Amino acid sequence: MSNIALLERPATAAQTRTARSSQPEAAAPLSAGAADLPAVRSPRGFALYVGLDEIKAAEAGVSLPLLVDALRRTLAELAPGAETHATVALAPHGSGGRDLDVVRLALQEPGAIARTKAAAEEDTVEEETGVTVDISRKRVLIDGESAAFTYKEFELLQYLVLREGRTIERSELVSALWQAQDDETPGERTIDVHVRRLRAKLGRYEDIVRTVRGIGYRFDRHADVVIRYGHGTPSPDRF
Repeated sequence: MSNIALLERPATAAQTRTARSSQPEAAAPLSAGAADLPAVRSPRGFALYVGLDEIKAAEAGVSLPLLVDALRRTLAELAPGAETHATVALAPHGSGGRDLDVVRLALQEPGAIARTKAAAEEDTVEEETGVTVDISRKRVLIDGESAAFTYKEFELLQYLVLREGRTIERSELVSALWQAQDDETPGERTIDVHVRRLRAKLGRYEDIVRTVRGIGYRFDRHADVVIRYGHGTPSPDRF
């Protein structure tokens, strides 16, 4: 998937006339981030990644060489002094994923490489021992294996984890995790049963959920626990 090849075959004149029959859209302005670059740096060009395989191009009545040639001619009209270089991303037949993602990765686009590296690091973490509480995916991994937590069991653990170091009273757990109209709203003592079931599934890591006698439960920072929040906006329960 990382192979690349230079597109050298020019399109025919008839093909070019077809591609240029519609007016090109106005060029998009540079992103706001470009204006914030240090004075010693300045834009020298740009890359346009197009996710389109040969079959989809043929269905649209065009080809990849035709599209490249049409873009080059448009650029020559708008900026005659511009230099251009086109490559096409190659991938094995049957490769999965979105065309655009394959292109960006094959052509070594920094953002795509960073995401691939981050995903690989996450997979490595999953193979390690200990408990991984994955907030973004709503799951718990124990020694790399997915634990069969119920929805309420995960919500209970998540509530404690996101309030690390604070003792949570039983009444707060009930009011936060069960709605008043729920058919099986537990009493304050019934919450102990849910915690026991949670600890049973944690196995040898059950002590990550601590009992504070007469008050409730607490999660303390633990060397065997990894908390994964994911990317983007944090969970609303985090604060």
